[in-house]
Amino acid sequence: MSILLQVPTTTPASHAPTELSVWDLCVQGGFIMIPLALLSLICIYIFIERCIVLRRAAKSDPTFMNRIKDYIHEGEIESAQNLCRASKSPYGRLISKGISRIGRPMNDVLVAIENTGNIEIAGLEKGLPWLATTAAGAPMLGFLGTVIGMVQAFYNLASAGSSANIDILAGGIYEALVTTVAGLVVGIIAMFAYNYLVARINGVMNLMEARTMEFMDLLNEPA
Repeated sequence: MSILLQVPTTTPASHAPTELSVWDLCVQGGFIMIPLALLSLICIYIFIERCIVLRRAAKSDPTFMNRIKDYIHEGEIESAQNLCRASKSPYGRLISKGISRIGRPMNDVLVAIENTGNIEIAGLEKGLPWLATTAAGAPMLGFLGTVIGMVQAFYNLASAGSSANIDILAGGIYEALVTTVAGLVVGIIAMFAYNYLVARINGVMNLMEARTMEFMDLLNEPA
């Protein structure tokens, strides 16, 4: 006669990993997350505002220079100035400054246009230093938060004494690394936004230079 022994099988309790929301991670990141959040909001505002400004500045009227040429040849300087003001564009303000210097030496006209162009470019670049600073500074703030969190984690581990375990250290480390992730995300976004705006500004500068050359060629045409 055989005896069947039934050995009860025990299944280990499964511990489902706790899911953390983005908000929970931000809260656990500590006070360093506050300046990172402010920098991200400033960068978003600057990026949207500059995109609107550059979109307006990049608009080009293909008939603009032909109409300016006709007005100047007909001696209607005031009409040419009105057309420049109506365009509300950087190159329109450059041509307006050049028209106001008609009759002076060509070098004086060119210098006046170049000075106005420098002012226009400075206006287009408004806010870009913030993006550049954020691109470089946000990761550094993130690393600072991580270092502070690591110090706090090891302090808690030392304070636990004989009851210290790996959970105390692991919890503090992953919370500290949150600031590094946040800093890198903000910095990368700011860097791409900065490079995109610089490329758009270069496009506007090329348009301004093209209009300037057309205007100078117009003045050099024989009467």
